[in-house]
Amino acid sequence: MNRGVLIFLLSLLHFFSSAHPMPGSVVSLSVMENSIAGEAKMSLLDLEAALKLELSDTLNVNTPFFMDYFRQHIKAYSGKELWTTSVDSVGITTEMDVNVGKYQEVLIWFTMTPPQTKSLRNFLFNYDVIIHQVITHKILVYLKSDWKNGIHSEEESRPLGTIYTNFMIGAGEYQPLNVSLEDGSWWKGFKDILNSGMQHIKEGTDHLLFLIVLLLPATLLKNGRQWGKYGGLKYSVSRLLKIVTAFTIGHSITLLIGALGWVHLPSQPVEILIAISILVSAVHAIYPVFPGKEMYVAAGFGLIHGLAFAGVLSGMNLSAGTLAASILGFNIGIELMQLFIIAMIIPWLVLLSHTSIYKWVRITGAILAAIAALAWIIERSSGKGNFITGFVERGAQYSLWVIVSLAVFSIIVYKRRVVSSKF
Repeated sequence: MNRGVLIFLLSLLHFFSSAHPMPGSVVSLSVMENSIAGEAKMSLLDLEAALKLELSDTLNVNTPFFMDYFRQHIKAYSGKELWTTSVDSVGITTEMDVNVGKYQEVLIWFTMTPPQTKSLRNFLFNYDVIIHQVITHKILVYLKSDWKNGIHSEEESRPLGTIYTNFMIGAGEYQPLNVSLEDGSWWKGFKDILNSGMQHIKEGTDHLLFLIVLLLPATLLKNGRQWGKYGGLKYSVSRLLKIVTAFTIGHSITLLIGALGWVHLPSQPVEILIAISILVSAVHAIYPVFPGKEMYVAAGFGLIHGLAFAGVLSGMNLSAGTLAASILGFNIGIELMQLFIIAMIIPWLVLLSHTSIYKWVRITGAILAAIAALAWIIERSSGKGNFITGFVERGAQYSLWVIVSLAVFSIIVYKRRVVSSKF
C-alpha cells in the first residue's frame, strides 16, 4: 500500500476515535450451558454510517429489518459449521460523555448456539455489523461471564481480542476473532463463587456492623428499662446463636428469591433500609427497645440484607443449574466469613460483659455505629458522599487491628476483675 494512503487512513482512524465518545463497538460474551450469550454496544452514528441511513434515537429497532441485519452480521463457526444466531433484543439508549455531551448507543442482545456443545469453547467469532462498511471501526471483544472458570461479573471480565481492519494486508482486510477458552470445571466455578460470598461480607462493613451491634447486649439481662448484668454463659450462647441463626435464615430467603428474580427492589431503598437497621440496633444496644425479640428483628432485617446480597447474583445471566450452585456457594461463603468474624469478636465481648466497664464499651460502640448509620442514610438518600462514611470505609481496612486491640483490652480488664475479686 502507498505510504501516503496508509498515513491518511491512520489519520482518519484517529479522527473517528477523537470525534466519538465510543470509537468502536464493545462485545461482551457469556458462556452458558449450551450457548454463548452476547451483548454488543455501538454508537448510533457508526450504525448510521454502515446502513447509510439516518436513524432517530426514538426509532423502534426491534423490527424484522434490524433483527435480520444484525443476525446476518453476527456469526460463529466451528470449523466450517455455522452456529445458529438469534437476536433477542435491540435497543437505543442515551449516554453522557464529559467531552462530547449526550450521545446515542445501540445495544444488541444475542445468542449463538453451536451444532455440538463440545465446540462451545473453541470457535471463530465473525462480528462485522459496522466494520464491513466503516473500515476504521474496531470491535473490542470481552469474556464477561464464564462460570466454570470463575468469571462471574463484568468487573471480572477478560479481553479476548480485537476485530479490526489490517491495512498492511492488500487493500485492508478484517479477520474474525479466534476464541479459545479454558475448559474450567464445576468445582472451580463453585469455589470462586464461594470466595465471592466471603469477599462480599469481608467488604460489607454495613452488613457486619448491623449484626455486631445487635449482638452487643445479647449477653445481658434486662433490668427494668435498662440493660443489667451478665446473664451467664448458657444464656449468652443461646441468645447469640438464636440471633445469628435468625439473621442467616432471613437473608438466605431473600437471597434465594431475589437471585431467582421473583422479587426485585431498586438498590437505593434497600441500602437505606440497611443503614436504618444499624441505627435501630444501635439504639437497642443503648437501652432495651425490643428485649427478647432480637431474634425476630434479626430475621426481619435479614430479609432486607438478603436483597442486597441477591443483587450480586441477579445480573449474572446464569442457567438454572449454575444459578442454583451460585446461590448455594455464595450463601455458604457469606456464612463462613460471617461466622469467622463473629467468632473473632464475640469471645471478647463475653469476657468484657463480666465487668462493669462493658456498659461504657457497649454504649460507645452503639453511639459510633449510630453516627455511621446516620451518615450512610444521608449519603444513600442524597447520592453524595460525606467525610464520616469515608472515614468508616478507610477504618474498616484496619479491622484486624481493632479486633486484636479489643482482645488485649478484654483480657487485661477481665484479669484485673478476677484479681480484685480475690481481695
